[in-house]
Amino acid sequence: MFTLKSMRNCSRPIAAAIVLSASSMSALAGTDDSVSIAVLELSGTPAEMDAGFTWLGEGADTLLGLVNTIDTLAYDDEFSGILIRLKDSAMGTTQIEELGQAIERFKSEGKSVHLFAEGYNTPDLLLGSFADEVILQSGGFVSFPGLHMEEMFLADTLSWIGVKAQLVQVGAYKGANEQMTRSAPSPEWDENISGLLDSMYSNIRTMVKDGRDLNDRQLDQAMEIAWTADGDDAIEAGLIDFVVDLPDLNDHLEDFYDADVSWVKDPYAVNSPQMDFTNPLSFLSMLGEDTALHIDHPTIAVLHINGTIIDGDSSSGGMFGGGQSVGSRTIRNSIEAILKEDLIEGVIVRIDSPGGSAIASEVMWQGIERLKTEKPVWVSVGGMAASGGYYVLAAGDKVFVNPSSVVGSIGVVGGKYAMGELYEKAQIRIVERSRGPMGGLFSASKPWDASQLKVIREQMTETYDLFTSRVTQGRDGIVLSETAEGRLFLGSDAVKLHMADEIGGLDDAINELAAEREMGDFDVVHYPQPPSFEESIGNMLGGFLQAPGMSVGNAQLEMTLRSLLGDRRYESVVETLNGLALLRDESVLLISPKALIIR
Repeated sequence: MFTLKSMRNCSRPIAAAIVLSASSMSALAGTDDSVSIAVLELSGTPAEMDAGFTWLGEGADTLLGLVNTIDTLAYDDEFSGILIRLKDSAMGTTQIEELGQAIERFKSEGKSVHLFAEGYNTPDLLLGSFADEVILQSGGFVSFPGLHMEEMFLADTLSWIGVKAQLVQVGAYKGANEQMTRSAPSPEWDENISGLLDSMYSNIRTMVKDGRDLNDRQLDQAMEIAWTADGDDAIEAGLIDFVVDLPDLNDHLEDFYDADVSWVKDPYAVNSPQMDFTNPLSFLSMLGEDTALHIDHPTIAVLHINGTIIDGDSSSGGMFGGGQSVGSRTIRNSIEAILKEDLIEGVIVRIDSPGGSAIASEVMWQGIERLKTEKPVWVSVGGMAASGGYYVLAAGDKVFVNPSSVVGSIGVVGGKYAMGELYEKAQIRIVERSRGPMGGLFSASKPWDASQLKVIREQMTETYDLFTSRVTQGRDGIVLSETAEGRLFLGSDAVKLHMADEIGGLDDAINELAAEREMGDFDVVHYPQPPSFEESIGNMLGGFLQAPGMSVGNAQLEMTLRSLLGDRRYESVVETLNGLALLRDESVLLISPKALIIR
């Protein structure tokens, strides 16, 4: 795994202290005539930033840490290549694009990249399109059927159980309410999401064609063969290069380099304090350690806005389990901490969010505007900056997107669920009492009448007007008639529409901002800071002590939904469900469906 312990950057190459763990294969002793290969293992999904619990050892694996590892290896004369070992990796397209650019930089130094896995699916093959060799374990499989997307429409289900979803949207292409209010997509939403899928499919085809030197006809034939294929068929289709049994992989690489090969693990290893679990007192000794961030060098800060946007503090999970929420209070506190650090000379706001609370989005926008008065603030988009995420993006001075980043969804959705019929079916008796002309507006049992709906729509229109004013203020040249009303775009199209400025990943944004600030040697720090050991333990104990029933209930709900829907469908809708659950507290949301998963 890869962990960036500290990052001190002088553009590229990066002089960083990095920990790499190789695969389970033992390192071979090198000779004077040998070729050294760094072995990098990818499993799961690279994190956007460390999530805490670093007191247990190396901490979380980050995308930026992996990119910087590859960049460092590119300029290290000891290494002639990298072997990337895939073990149940689950990378998104935008993560692959950022890793791919690092691989291209590595190859431009005359070095080679080899990919090895027991099986390849679509994202794995996309990463393979950047490698010199794609090697399959003997007996493995390759699957590249194309893209498939499923949307669930629950209006009939809600009607059957007696729930009426009254969700109003401003923006014909918004679509965030349709999952709950319709049995099928509207023509506008169908056009919106179909166009997005077409663009994503085109990006994927372009990556594979360029990397594997295939034309359109050859790629079509390859996909017909390799919806599921063994190694020989995948080689014939041009999607992989070799089938090699793991024990023979070293011989294969020695043939490639025509030299002895030394597999090197931990070439930049740094000794880090780890807990001694054999000593019960070491657990308590960690409480006294200073975990505060100390900035003593020119620095670029990365402020992460990752997950559904909510009021208050950030949290992991939601009403329906899974997912992540980013709180306006947490972000504003981080902004104030950044402002206090004179050695922070610039800030990158890294966004991967489908939006959420309209109020929280505005609070974050104002915070970034405040930050801009003291320091330059640029934006880097990961997988998505949609709806409230795009609202926050509009505050940035310069915006980087990956080709497959999803941006836009400039629109508003809001409303409530009227559950009167459900209460009747369940024989639940509700007695309601209201005072004041608008006291009963958010009754849980009674639907809105025409006059009440008019009031809600007027409020939502005001929010939409504020949203579009923030966008036009921040995005010079944008044409709302082409980009607003809920439309979604990929990053490659967003630049043409003045919704973003450049194609590039987080690493590109950091280095270009540092270059503009004429920073030679600099550090990179991340906000919000992960919790300390003491805070982590306190949060865990606090959760058990304060609300064990709620924790168990959420876990049971998640388990039930996963079993009913399956993992793929559950993950595709959980962000939307958690976002719409914000209607318990707010009537107006800036949120976009987050349901695109490549398989």
